[in-house]
Amino acid sequence: MSVSRRTLLTTAAGAAVAVGASTSTAAAAGTVAATPDHPDLASATRTLRQAADYAVAKLRAVAPGVTAFPVGTKFEKWTYSQNGDWVGGFWPGQLWLAWLHSGEEQFKTLALASAEKLAPRQNDTGTHDLGFLFSPSWVTAWRLTGDEKWKAGAVQAASSLIKRYNPAGRFIRAWGALSDPNNAGRVIMDTMMNLDLLAFASAQTGDPKYLEIAAAHAKTAQQHFPRPDGSTPHVFDFDPVTGAPIGPNTVQGYSPTSCWSRGQAWGVYGFTTIHRRTGDPEFLTTARRLADFALSQLTPDHVPVWDYLAPQAPDDVKDASAGVIMACGLLDLAELTHRPHYRESALRILTAVSRTCLTTKSTRAEASVARCTRNRPNEDGVEVSLPYADYYLLEGILRVLDRRKVDRAIDLSSV
Repeated sequence: MSVSRRTLLTTAAGAAVAVGASTSTAAAAGTVAATPDHPDLASATRTLRQAADYAVAKLRAVAPGVTAFPVGTKFEKWTYSQNGDWVGGFWPGQLWLAWLHSGEEQFKTLALASAEKLAPRQNDTGTHDLGFLFSPSWVTAWRLTGDEKWKAGAVQAASSLIKRYNPAGRFIRAWGALSDPNNAGRVIMDTMMNLDLLAFASAQTGDPKYLEIAAAHAKTAQQHFPRPDGSTPHVFDFDPVTGAPIGPNTVQGYSPTSCWSRGQAWGVYGFTTIHRRTGDPEFLTTARRLADFALSQLTPDHVPVWDYLAPQAPDDVKDASAGVIMACGLLDLAELTHRPHYRESALRILTAVSRTCLTTKSTRAEASVARCTRNRPNEDGVEVSLPYADYYLLEGILRVLDRRKVDRAIDLSSV
């Protein structure tokens, strides 16, 4: 990226912070308004709006023919899972965001039909990913329609999730059936993003046990994952019987001592969210530590490398999904800490992804965001498109363009 372009992004983001801090009606609503005093902000806002419009147009063209759950692309075309794997919630989630952005009823209809297909998973006790499955789909469906069946299903999913809680170690195990001793003590950073389903369940039922388990897991992760410099491993292992810590490990990162960028992004967003639900200031401190490390590792193009500490970093394959996930968390951090540089960084990332990582030059592509990496060590999905990248791109952009719309869908409130 040229110096002039970096300056443009910096200036645009800084201007956005200034607008966000003003007392104007637009700022109070969480929107970004272009003004004659901020032509660079107008350019950045236009870029983000064009990216959101492009994502919605892509969904308009592709979604009517989708009958399962996209999991990733092969030669630019979606491949599918019938039960949703761990990513099933992001497809109806995208459709909900497209409905909010465009007002087109077909997206609401498609979102409801897609979410319905996840119904059997509410009783799935074999995965920690029930938050990924049910928060963007069923929780959002309830928030936007008021139909009690969506709330009931999401609460049932939360009840399934807490069965994976290990009271000896105070953690939610990531993988494996409850009867399977393999991986019984394995905790991964991704689980931080599944905790908000538990917060939702406590809020709706009045039963504190769900949020108490979420907070306990977050405390355990907070104690063992962050290194002194704020980087994190993907995995931390515990003795499943005693709960005693064993040590860091990885599956999707380069090594136990590296820092997988998407895991770091899950941590930034997840710790910020559990702070919003509990008010515990230590969670916010942890989110800031993780964010500060990740931001220190970004290259001038503002698109994360797949692992910040892999030997070839920063000259390695990218993962745009890590960028848009982190941008959403950074927007929360900026609001909660009153530190505008987090918002500035989020805008830089979203603008950079919108300018350099979209599939706009392809006539074949069925997804919106390219340059994503699913599992580099297994050579699985390197430089592809992923459904969560498309989802969090839309979420991040709509948080900037009109925060109130996103709040209708995913609850941006704090205790």
